[in-house]
Formats: sequence, structure tokens, C-alpha cells
Amino acid sequence: MNRVKRTLAPYLLVLPGGLWLLLFFVVPMVTMFSLSLQQGDIINGYRFTGHWQNYLDAITDYRVQLIRSLVYGLITTVALIVMSFPVAYWIAFYGGRRKPTYLFLVLLPFFVSFVLRTISWRQILTDDGMLLHPLKEAGLLSPGFHILGTPYAVIFGLIYNFLPFMVLPIYVALERIDPRVVEAARDLYAAPMTVFRRVVFPLALPGVFAGVLMTFVPASSDYVNSGVLGSSSTTMIGQVVQAQALANSNYPMASALSFFLMAVLLTGVFAYARVLGTEDVMNAAAR
Repeated sequence: MNRVKRTLAPYLLVLPGGLWLLLFFVVPMVTMFSLSLQQGDIINGYRFTGHWQNYLDAITDYRVQLIRSLVYGLITTVALIVMSFPVAYWIAFYGGRRKPTYLFLVLLPFFVSFVLRTISWRQILTDDGMLLHPLKEAGLLSPGFHILGTPYAVIFGLIYNFLPFMVLPIYVALERIDPRVVEAARDLYAAPMTVFRRVVFPLALPGVFAGVLMTFVPASSDYVNSGVLGSSSTTMIGQVVQAQALANSNYPMASALSFFLMAVLLTGVFAYARVLGTEDVMNAAAR
């Protein structure tokens, strides 16, 4: 009896989480995949016909938005790595007893709604806002200069909103580095840049990978920043999916776009993990 209990104990512990994933992830994903292969309309209903043409139409009709979304996501992710690493490094190695305070400041914007934060930046970046208006009055910018409605505004919004998702995993990875390893490298007369390149950065790769996973995927599929800060020339695939599902009630096309984007993102993530090729990176991604 005890052997049976010990055998079943791990499965019973995993059961609640497994049921949750099955009910709220697997079932919706299977339903959406089935819907992506259906035909019909909102009036007469949809029928499963195995219509793979939905995927071809999605790629053909919205390839510009797909490519734009991936480019914006890639630029945002690279910029976040460059900006977040120094912040996380300083907190991890020089934060001292104030580390919780600094981490709290990094997370402080999350106490405000994602949408409200983005709308606030729209007010700041408007032509007559508190940022551009004084510069135009001082003659530092031309009267016709503007940021809203450009790719720069959208990418800026993505960087601002997803910055903590990159800082925190990198900080966790840096926090796990034994300071004696860094000191040993310095004792062996390694230059500061060499210590960073050969010791610190390789040990921080699990955090970098987790940060990329947590920023590239949502940034590429985001529709709030492009909708609030952008224009028709900066439309991302998230806006297209939203319009197809909510405005046009074209659920098969919306599902096909969502699945195709997910496939592209997962391919990129797995390729990135393959290039890094460390067990620690995969464990960090799993966590």
C-alpha cells in the first residue's frame, strides 16, 4: 500500500496543474486549430472542412504585418538586452542591502495598467505634449517634427512596457554567480572586458534566454502599443488578429494568423535555444 502511495504521489501533485493546463490551454488551442480549418460565416455558422487555404491567405494577405511584427519584436528584444544588462548587473553586484528597493522600483510601473501606461506615453509624446512642445518652442526641433504614428513610438512603447521582463531574469542569473569566480578571473590578470565576456556573460545566458522568451514573444504579438502609439503604417499582426476576430467576425482567418505567428515564434525560440545549447538555458526557460 505504501509503495502504491509513493508511486501515485508525484502524479497526484501534478494533477491540479495538469488539469488546469488541459482545460485552459490545450482545449482552447485544439479548438482554435480546428476553427482555423473551417469555412463559413457568422450568419450561417462555420463548418470544419480542412480548409488549409486559410493559412495561405493569411500569409499572402498579411505578410507585411507579419514581417513588421517580427522586426519590431527583434529590435525591441535586442534593445532590451542592451539596456537591461547594465541595470541587472549593477543591482546584482553593487545593490547591497538596497537590492529589494531597486527591484521594487523596476517593478513599480506594473502597479499601473498596461493600457493606461501606454496611453500616458501617448499624451507625453504628442506634438504639443510636455516633451516635444518645449523643444519646439526653444527651436531645438522643427515645428513639423513628430514621434507619434511612427515605428519609433511603437518600439519605444514596447521597450518601456517589457523592460522589467528582461531585467528580472538577467538579475536572477547574475545573482547566482559566485563572486569568487569573478575575483579569480581578476586575480589571473584578466581585463574587465575579458572578465565580462568570458565569465559573467556566459554564466548569465540562462537569464538572457529567459528574458528573450518573455519579451520577444509578447512584443511580436502586441497590439496595444501599435494601436495607441502607432498609425496605419505601423500596424502589427496583433491588430490584424483583433480586427478579424472582433470587427469582421472572421474567426478562421484570425485563428490561422494566430497559429502561424505562434509557429514562427516557437521556431525562432527553439533555434535560439539550439544555438546556445546549454542545459542550464533550457532549465531557465522551463522555470
